[in-house]
Amino acid sequence: MYEITVDLDRCDGIFACLVRDGRFEEADDGLVTLPDGDRADGELTATFDDDRREAAEQAAAACPVDAIAVTDAGDGSAAADATTEGEP
Repeated sequence: MYEITVDLDRCDGIFACLVRDGRFEEADDGLVTLPDGDRADGELTATFDDDRREAAEQAAAACPVDAIAVTDAGDGSAAADATTEGEP
């Protein structure tokens, strides 16, 4: 499970992310949105449990203003396991 977070104060509507991950779309305000995303305090967040994390990471890497972050998500021990998986 992973979470995509977009800093809407940094996003300037270049939409390089749309080319890398089709879940990113233009919102009515000219910034980006995600399916089932929550907007609060200048951030857009959405949590996914699928096999498309690499596409999300490519979208984040393509953002010229570094407004997109992709991080592990979860609660309780599942979150701890996800954040340490693959680390020495």
